[in-house]
Amino acid sequence: MSEFDLEVTLREITKENLRAVLRLKVAPHQEQFVASNAVSIAEAHFSPEVAWFRAIYAGDVPVGFLMLEDDVAQQAYFLWRFMIGELYQGRGYGRKALELFFAHVKTRPGANAVETSCVPTEGGPRPFYEKMGFVYTGKDEDGELVMRREL
Repeated sequence: MSEFDLEVTLREITKENLRAVLRLKVAPHQEQFVASNAVSIAEAHFSPEVAWFRAIYAGDVPVGFLMLEDDVAQQAYFLWRFMIGELYQGRGYGRKALELFFAHVKTRPGANAVETSCVPTEGGPRPFYEKMGFVYTGKDEDGELVMRREL
């Protein structure tokens, strides 16, 4: 079995896997685009009413992290954080993880779309998000482009 055939899963972050998730880093030139996993997990713990977060695994190896802003009251769903560790990029894990993420969001009340935002800079994640079906909404939020994907 090649690394490209490994099953991708979204798993809860526990005391057993926390350190491995915290060690995941994007490439240095990507650091401007996404907060560290430590910052993301801390923010999630201070927003438990809306934060749903998971480690992205390929087989038994943590390869990334994602977080949903899960606002059931407003029926608004936002890909708050998404990262694949530098050593694991380009292997299809991000695409598979977002497919699982979209399937999860579809189970939420009134969910018919998910939004995200990204820095409109060379080397940013916009092309990847576009390949995953996100389109620019015309809105900007704190200097980031807001993108939307219908579910």
